[in-house]
Amino acid sequence: MFDIDIDLIKKYDKPGPRYTSYPTAPHFHEGFTPEDYKTEIIKTNSEPNDRDLSLYFHIPFCDTLCYFCGCNMIVTRNRDRISNYVAALKKEIDLLRGLIRDDRKSVQLHWGGGTPTHLNPDEITDLISYINNKFEFKPDAEKGCEIDPRELTRAHLEALREGGFNRISMGVQDFNPKVQKAVNRIQPEGMTKQVVDWVRELQFDSINLDLIYGLPFQTTEEFAKTVDKLIELSPDRVAVFNYAHVPWMKKHMNLIKAEDLPAPEEKLEILKMTVAKLTAAGYEFIGMDHFAKPNDEMSVALREKKLYRNFQGYSTHAGTDLYGMGITSIGQLERIYVQNIKTEKEYMTALEAGNLPTTIGYMLNEDDLLRREVIMKVMCDFELDYSFFEKKYKIDFKDYFSYSINKLNDFTEDGLVMFNNSGFKVSEMGRLLIRNIAMSFDGYMERKQDTARYSRTV
Repeated sequence: MFDIDIDLIKKYDKPGPRYTSYPTAPHFHEGFTPEDYKTEIIKTNSEPNDRDLSLYFHIPFCDTLCYFCGCNMIVTRNRDRISNYVAALKKEIDLLRGLIRDDRKSVQLHWGGGTPTHLNPDEITDLISYINNKFEFKPDAEKGCEIDPRELTRAHLEALREGGFNRISMGVQDFNPKVQKAVNRIQPEGMTKQVVDWVRELQFDSINLDLIYGLPFQTTEEFAKTVDKLIELSPDRVAVFNYAHVPWMKKHMNLIKAEDLPAPEEKLEILKMTVAKLTAAGYEFIGMDHFAKPNDEMSVALREKKLYRNFQGYSTHAGTDLYGMGITSIGQLERIYVQNIKTEKEYMTALEAGNLPTTIGYMLNEDDLLRREVIMKVMCDFELDYSFFEKKYKIDFKDYFSYSINKLNDFTEDGLVMFNNSGFKVSEMGRLLIRNIAMSFDGYMERKQDTARYSRTV
């Protein structure tokens, strides 16, 4: 267990990107068109390309509104609306599959939302079958789905497992009923335990549980009870997210009273206690807000320097072409990012016309490619070897990044970064503030208009 310095967290607590991409989403623009996307997809077929596929499907529907939610979601119980959306997803699958070379296989599948399990079991089976018929998956492919226990039956999980899903991720947030009521997410402890038991009975390979700190009425003493209960459930991975109260961006967050939120000092003590309890229980601190058991693939990838980051967060599948399907979803090929239309009607209209539902995107330049790799190495390896970049990009690293290296001085003085003959390493405490360290290499951080879009780094 490493010592968590609250004063250092206070010092570096400011808005910053999570670096699921570089450049980050605020830089995507309408000048990147569906035709540009199509051209780039076709390029991946004409070039020698051994990049596997990663597939993401955004299923935005939820049964009820969680007041803390920052996702792109739609609250509805209209089953026709959901069926029409699934039909549109199939059209997008057909469009993309027709552009991607047939022999390329998929190593990763993820359903996010919203609540993917707002689909009923038959709808889940139908969509999985459609995907499996269109894409060939490698035998060891990772297939994960986000679930909500509040509207879940065992039949939902059976449909996922029979369709080949092997990983489950579920939000817990907080077991305290008072906190649950304040954020409109009533999820009794017994309900969560029942779902965890079902997941294990059905022999999914892995389960991830999410906690959120900074919610109304949370205290260090009470949240410690939630952490203890979570440790008893023994998930393979744990994510501990910082609640970002941004009612100017998400209007429904006005339903959370600012005066009910824990004070900044209390919030940091909650974080410190949570990290201490998880690491004492044997979880490895991956970085930022992720923890995993030592034998989990994510922990292994960290030790072997094979950890990766994309729009789904930390991943063990580097070097894939990510195709995002559904409203608001984001895709990533080697040199581009692309995001889909954000509204159902426009999304469906584009697909009815036989067009890719692209609304914005970004083509990386040479500096972007270099800085992206530097930032991802910092975020995932927690160290940097200058010679790797000098050989690959034909640069003098210290000269090219002289401004960035100077910005690391504060981190060095605070024991978060340690320079050596080949580059630098990040301390365990530094992993908690890795977003701040990575920002030193961001060529766009001077854009003040972006600041309000980012959550605080801790």
